[in-house]
Amino acid sequence: MTQEHLLVEKLGPVLSLTLNRPESLNAFSPEMILGLKDAIRNAQIDEDIQVIVLSGSGRSFSAGGDVKTMGQAGGVQVYEHIGKLNELILLMKDTEKPIIAAVHGFAAGAGFNLVLACDLIIAAEESKFALSFSQVGLISDGGGSYFLPRLIGPHLAKQFFFTAEPISAERLYQLGVINYLVPQEKLQEETTKLALKLAHGPGKAYGKQKKIVDQAFTASLEEILEQERLTQMLMVQTEDHQEGIAAFKEKRRPAFKGK
Repeated sequence: MTQEHLLVEKLGPVLSLTLNRPESLNAFSPEMILGLKDAIRNAQIDEDIQVIVLSGSGRSFSAGGDVKTMGQAGGVQVYEHIGKLNELILLMKDTEKPIIAAVHGFAAGAGFNLVLACDLIIAAEESKFALSFSQVGLISDGGGSYFLPRLIGPHLAKQFFFTAEPISAERLYQLGVINYLVPQEKLQEETTKLALKLAHGPGKAYGKQKKIVDQAFTASLEEILEQERLTQMLMVQTEDHQEGIAAFKEKRRPAFKGK
C-alpha cells in the first residue's frame, strides 16, 4: 500500500514502513504520523506479521520536525501535534512485535527519537545523528528525554541535547545505542537478513521479552521477578516452546510459528 508520506509494504512476515517525503529529508507530517499509527496498529492484530522495519526514502532517514512549518502553529496546535506523536511512540513500545530501525544519511531531532523508540537499530557506517532542538530554541520531544538518558546516562544526554552536535554512527555504536553498523551498500541486505531471522523466531517470546525489558527501567526487582514468573507460566504452554523442546531433542533447527 502506498500513501503520500508513507510507503507500506508487506514482505511475507515482515512489514516494511518507509518514511516518504524525500524532498524534505522525510520531515514529519501529520499524515506520516497517522499512517505510521495505522500501519503499526494493523500489524498488532495481523498474525502473519512478525517483525516491523522502519526506514526512510531518499538521502536520509528523517530530519524530524519540519522546520519550514515551525513558527506557524500556536501553542495549542503544537500540543495537539505532539500528542499524536506521543500516541505513536507509546504504540511502538506497546506493540509485542520487534521494530527495527534501518538508518542511513541523517536522523535528527524527533527523527532520532523515533529511532530510539524502536527495539533494534541497524545503521549505515556513514550515517549521522543529532538532537537539533536547541538550535531552534526547543526541547526534545518524541520521547528522547526518556530514552537517551537510559541508554547513555544523563550527563552525555544533556551534552547532546545542549550542543546539538552531530553524532557519528560509530560513536553511538560504541555507546551501545546502535546494535549493528554496516556499510551503506549493505544496509538493505543486512536489515532484511536480521528481520527474517527474527520473523522466523519465537514471536510470542520476543514480544513478552520486549515488554519486560521496557518495564525494567521503572519497576522494582521484585516486580520484574514476578512478571517473569507469570509470563513464563504462559510461555511454557505455547506451540513455539513445544517445538523448541522437540527440536532440541531431535537435534534439528526449530521451526517456530510465533504461536
